[in-house]
Amino acid sequence: MRKTQAFLFSLLLLLLNFCGQPARQPDEVRLRLAIDPGSLSPIGYTSLEALQIINLLYHSLLTVDLEDNELKPGLASAFPEVERKDSLTFFHYQLRPEAEWPDGSPVTAQDVAFTLKVLKSPYVRNENIRSQLEFIQDIKLNSADPSRFTLVCRGYTPEMQLLTGDFFILPSYLLDPQQVYNTIPLQAWSTADSTQYNTDRTRAVATRCNSLGSPENKALLQGSAGYEVAEWAPGQHIVLKRKENWWGKNTGNVVSHLTAHPAQINFQIIPDNTTALLALKNSQLDVLDNIPVNEFEQLRQDENFLKNYDLHTPQGYDLIYAAINSRAPKFRDKRTRQAIAHLLDVPAMIRVSQQSYATPTVGPIPPDRKDLYHPQLQPRPYDPTQATTLLKAAGWIQEQNGWYRNINGQREDLRIELLYRAGNTAYEQMALIFQQHAGKAGIPVTLLPLEGNVYSQRIDQRDYDMHFRGISGNPFVFNFKPLFHTSFSGPGGLNSTGFGTPESDRLLDQINEAESEADKARSLHRLQEIMQEEAAFLPLYFRKERIAIHNRFTNTKVSGVRPYYDLSSFMLKP
Repeated sequence: MRKTQAFLFSLLLLLLNFCGQPARQPDEVRLRLAIDPGSLSPIGYTSLEALQIINLLYHSLLTVDLEDNELKPGLASAFPEVERKDSLTFFHYQLRPEAEWPDGSPVTAQDVAFTLKVLKSPYVRNENIRSQLEFIQDIKLNSADPSRFTLVCRGYTPEMQLLTGDFFILPSYLLDPQQVYNTIPLQAWSTADSTQYNTDRTRAVATRCNSLGSPENKALLQGSAGYEVAEWAPGQHIVLKRKENWWGKNTGNVVSHLTAHPAQINFQIIPDNTTALLALKNSQLDVLDNIPVNEFEQLRQDENFLKNYDLHTPQGYDLIYAAINSRAPKFRDKRTRQAIAHLLDVPAMIRVSQQSYATPTVGPIPPDRKDLYHPQLQPRPYDPTQATTLLKAAGWIQEQNGWYRNINGQREDLRIELLYRAGNTAYEQMALIFQQHAGKAGIPVTLLPLEGNVYSQRIDQRDYDMHFRGISGNPFVFNFKPLFHTSFSGPGGLNSTGFGTPESDRLLDQINEAESEADKARSLHRLQEIMQEEAAFLPLYFRKERIAIHNRFTNTKVSGVRPYYDLSSFMLKP
């Protein structure tokens, strides 16, 4: 009886969730978001769910075409011309002549300059993106052509071409109507003393930029891409509407990767997997990704379902990892963390939670990148005997009910509170396996599934012992500095584990500055060795994506690169 009641309750929630929305269009695409993105700021987003939506609102200079996973010009009319002089590299860009903002004004080099100043401004909250653009020192505008500009960069690496074009361009007319930032040189934000620009006018621009992306300020969410926000009900849905006179339609067939085909894209916020699957089976969703393995296997055997939906399993670049809070006194000794790592039975976790849809890894590098993946390093095996040896070496004393040691004159019991996102079946299964193995080794583990925002807050505040999480990468850039450099280990920084040594910090800089693939590979190999030795950030596996897409659509561009499909390219079959 309880199962029936739960089913009816989920169905009721689902029906209520679809009420009070814009009428469904014939060529509308509906899909699920597992969490509310919180903010859609193109300069301060913190979730992949937000990034998926932002990609439909804003353009960058360069983009990735999921049709072939190739880098192609976006707002730029072509790839930049590269000129190297001594220690500097100059990237000469030209913008597409068709590119316009929603008010009909052209996208210009001044908008690019404004965006870079915002991203480098110490008064704008964008620390994670700012670090990726440290190498850009200045921008030179062309007085004769407002569509031309040159980025002046420190040093050279092969990845710089992508990085110089991999940030969303902002409309300066909307965010800086008084053109305050026009008078501030980009180099000024890179100097130690930029206080002379801390004025009421610059703070007003920074305040406007910091508020960008909230539901209350959705009027500011106007980019150069083909969609705009039509409706945003936090916790329920976000509806995007195609712009009527979008400039991308004027670029011709040569630029087929810049698209805005569906009239409407409706993101349904459905945290619960069971509810999301029910919506899919009832044809209330056109797209569902991250389908749990068991349910995906059931869908593969459902002939009625397969009449309406196609299933896809692209090899993705999503890394699933375990994190240990190395700041906590009981985890500061790396031998303790190594012992815990030996209790992570990764093959069993893959077998139970992913079946054949995952590949174990020794580091944050995808194993298929054989040039960068460590060739000799082996995954740490599940070994409770070795875990016991390491715990004793770290000073832990085993009692009948567990382990303890004296830290700073006080008794500390070795207990672990394991956090993971509620509703994620894979994490739940992995957590149970770890809890069982750790318990056999005398370490009590408390499982604590948390709702998305609460979970993120606990991580950002470093209020945790251990957690499971996933991060999304790509096959183009391996800038791990925000994840692993000690300068990003403060509250809110991406380095939530506190990982980092002087050598690893140097390696992270060397990786970003390497001028050859061989130099980059050597630094990445050594970084993977240090990560395994420190055992704070524990890479587990890269997973394949599991996607269902309604077969009334074509041109879906399914790919292993997030978001795994191009919603803007979806077209109804004739």
